[in-house]
Amino acid sequence: MKAWILDASPGNYRFGEIDLPVLGDDDVRVRVVASALNHMDLWVTRGLPKPPLPHVPGCDVAGVVDAVGSAVVNVAVGDEVVINPGVSPLAEIAALGIDSPMGPGFFIYGEHCWGGHAEYAIAPSRNVRLRPIGRSWEECAAYPLAYLTAYRMLRRARAEAGQTVLVVGIGSGVSCAALAIAKHRGCSVIVTSRSEAKRAEALAMGAVAVHDSAASKWPVEADVVIESVGPATWEQSIRSLKPGGRLVVCGGTSGAKVELNLPRLFFKQNEIIGSTMGSYEEFDAVTDLITQGVAVRIDREYPLSEYEDAVARLENGEQLGKIVLRHGEG
Repeated sequence: MKAWILDASPGNYRFGEIDLPVLGDDDVRVRVVASALNHMDLWVTRGLPKPPLPHVPGCDVAGVVDAVGSAVVNVAVGDEVVINPGVSPLAEIAALGIDSPMGPGFFIYGEHCWGGHAEYAIAPSRNVRLRPIGRSWEECAAYPLAYLTAYRMLRRARAEAGQTVLVVGIGSGVSCAALAIAKHRGCSVIVTSRSEAKRAEALAMGAVAVHDSAASKWPVEADVVIESVGPATWEQSIRSLKPGGRLVVCGGTSGAKVELNLPRLFFKQNEIIGSTMGSYEEFDAVTDLITQGVAVRIDREYPLSEYEDAVARLENGEQLGKIVLRHGEG
């Protein structure tokens, strides 16, 4: 099959031919119609993490079932599906339930296994779901990883209707998903960005207020802060929490280390929560939300052949929403 391939990590992608893996008894092969980019597309080229090589990237996949293993009963050839990018062993799903992403066997589809920036993608049947009714192929490819991550962040932070949610650094798929889901929950959402254009667009997306990320302090008192930027915004994010507020973090695009003022943390009785991806239960809940019409923000679409241009846009931080690759017709 044709695919984007990483032969070394650190390294660069190339477009070429690679043999499909053997289909296991519990596997589903999907002819990919659309896939979407994530920062994982960048991290694996830097060895952060280093995937098994050669590697085919692509955490987000939507397409048509092309073949199924002998033990598969939940989907059939011809079904239109999406792939849940959070993969856990069956034993950990049973033992941990909604917290299965905390298990030692958890991994991200397209990170330590091949993904979907290719003609075909293979996934365990437990990670394959019928795609949301009434949504485009591009929307179906755009929501899995980002919306799953944002949903778990908001759930673990106990974001409720009437509360104020601050989304830091609007632009990424996760930040746009957090805005959409928090708004759907009845929260008042405030966002930050260094880009005036992104701030203006965030208001059109439903934010009640916007602030420049570069400001030394934001005039916000938030119940919940959604953080994925890291050291560049950490101090402002912590200062923006009201007493008893919760900051939940899923990444650090500006770096891995932050400083924490401990007296401020304990005197304000704040919580800092780490969160990664989501469980099977949460993915099904997110898919239901997408079916109900929760907005999916797509930044730009590229043909599969222009993946390198799409990666460059992601690396430069130019996007507002998800960058999607179109493979062919559904």
